[in-house]
Amino acid sequence: MTTLVEPAARTRTATDIGPLGRDRLPISRLGLGTGSDSGNDQRALGREAFTRLVHYAYERGIRYIDTADGYRIHDWVRDAIAGLPREELFLQTKMPWDNPTPPEKPLEVLERYLKELGVEYIDSLLIHCTTNSTWPTDLRPMMDAFADAKQRGLIRAHGVSCHGLPALRAAEGVEWIDIQLARVNPQGRHCDGLTGRYNEAGIPDESLPIIERMHEDGRGVIAMKLIGSGEFKSLQERELAVRHAMQCGYVDAVVIGFTELAHVDEAINLMNSALAD
Repeated sequence: MTTLVEPAARTRTATDIGPLGRDRLPISRLGLGTGSDSGNDQRALGREAFTRLVHYAYERGIRYIDTADGYRIHDWVRDAIAGLPREELFLQTKMPWDNPTPPEKPLEVLERYLKELGVEYIDSLLIHCTTNSTWPTDLRPMMDAFADAKQRGLIRAHGVSCHGLPALRAAEGVEWIDIQLARVNPQGRHCDGLTGRYNEAGIPDESLPIIERMHEDGRGVIAMKLIGSGEFKSLQERELAVRHAMQCGYVDAVVIGFTELAHVDEAINLMNSALAD
């Protein structure tokens, strides 16, 4: 059984297993993303190299794997995690709401995901990439289906990923959300605010206070776009972003899309350094 690490027990690290959200689900602070360029970068590795990457991340202590139907990589994840202890993993995937319309039978789509991933349950299922302010009303049937799936034990938590400030603002008041996958970096790159860069402009990204309030209300917050969707080419930029996420107080875990073993090592080192300060 996975043991939660109390923050004050020792120096925190990137691979600590901590509680996520009101349900206090165990998740490693660092997660392996499989959706760089919509999964194209991971699929370009080939199955053998992808499996090696997943196993290397596991050996380094990463237990959270983030994927989505739209990445077209569920079966690759299934093969990569075969043989790893399922109870140690936190597996998150996402269901599109605009393909081109919301799914008529979300539970049937979820059953497909379970088969593709080769698991009996999914730790976290998100509505993928909401963009408008009316999504909580428009997607109520999906939300109800996810709640039903949670009650049945097919998923352990449900939530949403937002792309754009209107969707994020609307999400703040939605009690249904267990987990918020939010775009977070202090440079404001590929984030949801309207005010531009956080540090250079001297003006906070408008999305960050919303995300902070979500966390204060008990929602689990996972940060994505941490390295600017791969645009932070300098170590200094990546270090700045990681430091913010580790020290802001409203991020429980982060997901980074890896394609090289060295990327895993760098992320762990940067996070450990930020957490030690």
